[in-house]
Amino acid sequence: MRHLKKGRKLGRNPNHQRALLKNLVISILMTERDAEGDDNTPKTPGRIITTLPKAKEVRPLLEKCITIAKKAQKHIEAAKEFGTTATRQSTEWKRWRESEAWQNWNKTIAPAVAARRRVMQLIGNNKEAVSILFDVVAPRFEDRNGGYTRILRLAKPRLGDAGQRAILEFVGKNDRAKKRVHKPRVE
Repeated sequence: MRHLKKGRKLGRNPNHQRALLKNLVISILMTERDAEGDDNTPKTPGRIITTLPKAKEVRPLLEKCITIAKKAQKHIEAAKEFGTTATRQSTEWKRWRESEAWQNWNKTIAPAVAARRRVMQLIGNNKEAVSILFDVVAPRFEDRNGGYTRILRLAKPRLGDAGQRAILEFVGKNDRAKKRVHKPRVE
């Protein structure tokens, strides 16, 4: 019996389960990257196809990462006030490093840096996926209070083992809008 044992085993040991979930989060984030001339670009950004139990397990982890990144956005915006556009190690940049503005920038950006480190702890050491999360995905959901992803079941099972497949995607990007036709009322 599995009393008080939450989550699905997915036919794996615990270390393998965690690695699988981290890789699924990274793979859905990497579909949002801007890959010019890459042969491996996804057909639809922000969408992956996996099995239904895996999608149901990865969804809370992905939404937690998005929430952490979304809360850091206000600190990133506030830090832009004290930032500089100078190239690193230039004389202007070195002057900025010695100024009061750098100390203010450092204090303001600190919660955002902590949030990046927290997400890196949750999904692993993939800096590209974390930067996509903070730069592309989180600003898109700033006005949304949760429910950043949806799971759509696919009708056709997977070939080979007939596993129930599902689409895990971000809400808002691939939405189909219903077109309403307004008919004039005849009285």
